[in-house]
Amino acid sequence: MVLTLYKLDASPPVRAVYMTIEALNLSDVQYIDTNLFKGEHLTEEFIQMNPQHTIPTLKEDDFVIWDSHAICGYLIAKYGKDDSLYPTEPKQRAIIDQRLHFDSGVLFPAIRGTLEPILFHGQKYIKDEDIVKINSAYTLIEKFFTAPWLAGDELTLADICCVSSISTLNEIVPINGSLYPNLLAWLERCSNEDICKKGNEPGLLQIRQMLKSKLE
Repeated sequence: MVLTLYKLDASPPVRAVYMTIEALNLSDVQYIDTNLFKGEHLTEEFIQMNPQHTIPTLKEDDFVIWDSHAICGYLIAKYGKDDSLYPTEPKQRAIIDQRLHFDSGVLFPAIRGTLEPILFHGQKYIKDEDIVKINSAYTLIEKFFTAPWLAGDELTLADICCVSSISTLNEIVPINGSLYPNLLAWLERCSNEDICKKGNEPGLLQIRQMLKSKLE
């Protein structure tokens, strides 16, 4: 078994995989930096491995998988000591899957739509319509909470994947605790977890610094 992760630390999906690796206590992982700003994901070699040329990409011997949710689910299924992070009970799994699809369909597009013009194309401000989209996402996810964690009483893959995105959105449009008290409390709860401190915070700091330099 040789696990190789192609990554960029600032990427929210990469940070979700980092947190999953931390939660599973996986130590034998080779990390390869893939600099999107230099087009290292567009080389012939990378595209042969991953036709979508996205990060994170995980390679284990001859097996290659991309998309952070797929990677995290695979790692939990293969290396988890139990199914607590991604329960197999149908209703629990369905709730978690819904949160993961919300991350893919709502949260990450809001990040990409806002940051791509700033980080890659020289835009010097955050558009009003992007602020509206982010606050709309906050409004929706605020209503998801019926327990301390995003999918119940325990931390799961839903929290891991969504906190990488929400913490990034919070750098763009800070969460208003008066409007979104459950969301802000959850973000603070996640931020106090060791897996978040180790797997999410360093890359989040990079995003913060990038935004500051690009918007000044």
